[in-house]
Formats: sequence, structure tokens, C-alpha cells
Amino acid sequence: MGPGGREDSRKTRTLKRAASDAIPVITGYLVLGVAFGVLLRDAGFGIFWALAMSCLVYAGSLQFVLIPLMTGGASLLSAALISFLVNARHLLYGISMLLRYRDMGRAKPYLIFSLTDETYALVCGGAPEGTDEKLYFLLVSVIDQSAWVAGSLLGCALGAVLPFDSAGIDFAMTALFIVILTDQVLTAGNRLPAAAGIFLSLACLLIFGPDAFLIPSMALICGTLTALGAYKGRRGKEET
Repeated sequence: MGPGGREDSRKTRTLKRAASDAIPVITGYLVLGVAFGVLLRDAGFGIFWALAMSCLVYAGSLQFVLIPLMTGGASLLSAALISFLVNARHLLYGISMLLRYRDMGRAKPYLIFSLTDETYALVCGGAPEGTDEKLYFLLVSVIDQSAWVAGSLLGCALGAVLPFDSAGIDFAMTALFIVILTDQVLTAGNRLPAAAGIFLSLACLLIFGPDAFLIPSMALICGTLTALGAYKGRRGKEET
């Protein structure tokens, strides 16, 4: 087989592997995307909004949060602060992928934009052996977002023609986070960050109430974890 044939074979293998690895994400994104689309339609927004938000915002948890913000007339500053705090973890994702995405060329801006939790989980360890790394990263990112967009559009369309009782649908993202948190707590060696997050959130809920606790709790969690990380780093240097 000549060089061209080997290259085509590698690209085909990369496509198959990317599609196979993305199946769990596709399944989850379709379900959550439908839930988001139904809620968006129930709030009075049409399919154009579902397409625009899923293409331009593309942040599942933030998109769910944005629905009550848009219907409740939240200020631009509040929306910006909540968006930053909800997605602040992506700063860490991006930093850890600087070297892997260094030579991605014109695809680099999109890869950075599309680095969701689930996509990060697939690409953070690098491309599987025998595949084209750059193509694998791009395919995984495109496939994952396509599933989210498709689910959002489907949910918005179904919400327009079928009678849906949307009560409780907005709990879908909360349920997903509970599952992720439970798995992390059970497998993590250090459970202090999870304990700090739960304690600070409950404290802010009691102090500020259910309508105003999100921003202070996220700010306190970020500050506490940053301080804990800095303290751990200093202790590590002193021990060495």
C-alpha cells in the first residue's frame, strides 16, 4: 500500500475511533439537548434561539441557567458574572490542553471553544494509538457539538407540536451533576474539595436565599479551592 493509501486508512481509522469513543457523549447530549430544547420552547423561544445558543454558547449547564435569566430580565452584568463563574472550570481545561492544541492551526480556535466537560474527558489523554491526533481532536469536538445541536433542535421542535409537561425537566442537568459528583467523591483520594463545595453552597443558600446564593457560593468555592491549592503547593515545596 502506497503512502496515499496508508494515509487514507489512517484517516478512516481515526473517524471510526472518534465516532466510537463519542457514543456515550452523543447519547447524553441528545437527551440533555432535548430537555433544553423543550424548556426553551416552553419559555417562549423558538427554534432559531435553540440553534443560536447551541452553536454560539454551547455550554449545557449555562444554557439551562440562561433560560430563567432571559425570561426574568436579568441584567447584563449578572448574566456575565454567572456565565463566568459557571464556566470558570474551563480555564483549567484550556491550560491543561495548551501543549496538545499548540499545533492545531486554523482548527485551534474552534477546539478551544468546543472544549466541554465531556469532550475534555475524551481528548485530555491524547488520541488513541494509530490515529491522526489532530483529526481525532477535531472529529470528537464536531461530533459532540453536533449531537448537542441536534438534541436542542429536536426538543424545541417537539415542544412546539407535542403537549409536554415541562415540570421537572430542568432537573436533568442537576441529576447529571449529582451523578458526576458522586462518582468523583467515591473515586477521589482527596474529598476535601467536594466537602468544601457542598458546605459553602449550603451556607450561602441559608444566608442569601435560593434566588441570590449562586454567585457568592461560586465565588467562595473558587477562592477556597485556589487557597487550598496554593497552600498544598507551598507545603510540597517545603517538604522537598
